[in-house]
Formats: sequence, structure tokens, C-alpha cells
Amino acid sequence: MTAGPPNPRIERIERAERRLRTPRSAALAGILFSLLFGVCMLVIGMAFPEGIAESASGDLAAKRDMVLLALALIPFAGIAFLWFIGVVRDLLGEFEDQFFSTVFFGSGLLFLAMTFISAALAGGILGVELRGTISPAAQEALTFGRLVMYQISHNYAVRMAGVFMLSLGTIWYRTGLMPRWLALLTLFVAITLIIVFSQNFTVSLAFPAWVLLISIYILVRNRRSVPAAADA
Repeated sequence: MTAGPPNPRIERIERAERRLRTPRSAALAGILFSLLFGVCMLVIGMAFPEGIAESASGDLAAKRDMVLLALALIPFAGIAFLWFIGVVRDLLGEFEDQFFSTVFFGSGLLFLAMTFISAALAGGILGVELRGTISPAAQEALTFGRLVMYQISHNYAVRMAGVFMLSLGTIWYRTGLMPRWLALLTLFVAITLIIVFSQNFTVSLAFPAWVLLISIYILVRNRRSVPAAADA
């Protein structure tokens, strides 16, 4: 029985799967980012259950060690996320769509930049409050800085994370590079992050949790495909 003509789409998917087996750094970087960023959100959330913007004056200085721990982890989480962006974009290969890939890449960089800016603002506010007595004028400036930091981290950065997921989920859904259920879950969480605005820090955990899920899937898929390739 003669085999039918090769299916170009199946061949592209097989080539993409071979690319998925190669750079395990995508999964490792994603896991590292999700753990570091998740710890940062948990530390800040436990230190300020009511939110940094609503905390009383002096609370930031009183919980200095917890805040400093979170701020120290943010740069390493950002490096891991940048690596995750690069490797995932490379994994798309010829599936990469110029429009969605531009949105995917740009929103990822914006999320990372806003995360660094909010962390830098937190560090500056902490440094001022640790200096001791604060004049009323300086206190007003600190309140302004807190509100700006809160808006950047809970409003703009979260929505850029949603756009990042939306563009990537759309690519996966249209190409079949990832399972349909994973693409639909990505789209659902992305739309939720874009639409919903919440002061609860747990909303910010949705993005690192999604990165962790994607990274574990890539890692498991990689491990399963290696024996199959060896048998072939």
C-alpha cells in the first residue's frame, strides 16, 4: 500500500516539535521566572494585604526586609522572563505571524519594563522612608509615588501580560502548535486579565501561574518526544 502525498502542515508541525525538543531553556527559564515572580507577589501581598497604595505611612519601612527580598528577586525574574520570550519566539519558527508576533514581543517587553519601573519606585520610596522624619511635603510626594507604582503594577503591567498571553494563545490556536485546550485556556485567562481590574494581589499571580503551566508542558512534551525520536 503506497503512502499518500506528504501533508505540508503536518511536516511543519513535526519540524516545530523537533525544535521544541532542543531548547529546554524555554521551560527552565519559564519555571524560574514563575517561581521568582510568584514569590515576589506573595511577599508583597503578605506584607501589605490591603495593598501598598492603601498602607499607612511607615508600613513600608516597618516591613523593610520583606520588601527588600522582593526587590532583590525582581531583576532575576526579569532576566528569566526575557530569556523565556526569546526562546518561545524561536520555537514558533515558521509559524511566526508578523502581526501577532510583534504584539507578543512588544507586550512582553512592556510588561517587563513596567515591572522594573514599579520595583524601582518601590525601592526609591523605601529609601526615603528609611531616612527617618519625613516632612508633610515629602509625605505627599511619597503618596503620589505609591499610587503611581500601584497603577503601573496592577493596571498597566497586568494588562500587558494579558495582551502577551492573548497574542501567543491566538498563534497557538491558529497553528495547532499547542493543544487546543491549552490555547483556549490561555485566551480565557488573557481576556480576564485585560478586562478585570482588582486590587487583590492574587490576580497578579495568574500570569506566573500560566507561565509555569506552559513551561511544565514544554518540559514534559520534550521528555516524551526524546525516546520516540530515539526509537525512530
